[in-house]
Amino acid sequence: MLDWLTYTVLAFAGAAAGFIDAIAGGGGLISVPALLWAGLPVPVALGTNKLQSSCGTTLAVIHYTRNGLIPWHELRGAVAITFVAAVLGVRAVTHMDRELLEKLVPILLVVVAVYTAANPRLGAIHRKPAIGRTAFAFIFGSALGFYDGFFGPGTGSFWMLACVLALGLNLRDATGTTKALNLASNLAALSAFAFDGLLRWDAGLAMIAGQLVGARIGSGLVVRNGAKIIRPVFIATALALALRLAWKAFAP
Repeated sequence: MLDWLTYTVLAFAGAAAGFIDAIAGGGGLISVPALLWAGLPVPVALGTNKLQSSCGTTLAVIHYTRNGLIPWHELRGAVAITFVAAVLGVRAVTHMDRELLEKLVPILLVVVAVYTAANPRLGAIHRKPAIGRTAFAFIFGSALGFYDGFFGPGTGSFWMLACVLALGLNLRDATGTTKALNLASNLAALSAFAFDGLLRWDAGLAMIAGQLVGARIGSGLVVRNGAKIIRPVFIATALALALRLAWKAFAP
């Protein structure tokens, strides 16, 4: 058991992570370091992070569904493919080297952030889709689902850009679709961590209490304000995540 001060810090960290996750993804920037600070071993911290983030993402998805931001009838194939690909990604972790991704992903996140900042009309309105829903499901569901299970950081940013550029969605609707697909890969990874016994339930429940509050506030802001709140949080989160990953990958 942890002490009450630690549980309180984890709850506040969960709230902050849930708020950021609901808007732009990247809440792991806060939640994973908080779990490591609480003394959890790295594999258990990662599993527990999936537990708490899945709960916050579920609440955000429910809120977005009620407000018409998630077209489930069009996403069933993408959700299924993403789930299966994420399970394969989790299982591939012990068999493949992640060193290249650790160095490449920070660069890609900077590109995503700069591209979004340099195109202020990006995602402002709906545009004609570049590809069909079936092709989107197979291409991005397979690639980003596997990536989220295998490595993970920045998945929400990549999904957002894919939804805007490939499906022609505005940022508000892209956020809803991203959360639905993120939930699929989160649940896949969570099931793998649970099967391996890598969950710390007391720490997870403390973070879930905060996650639910943060996710509700963040998703409410997205529904009310759309791109005005999504764009700055998305750019700032992508850059912060890139900086953290680059430090881990390149610092001596």
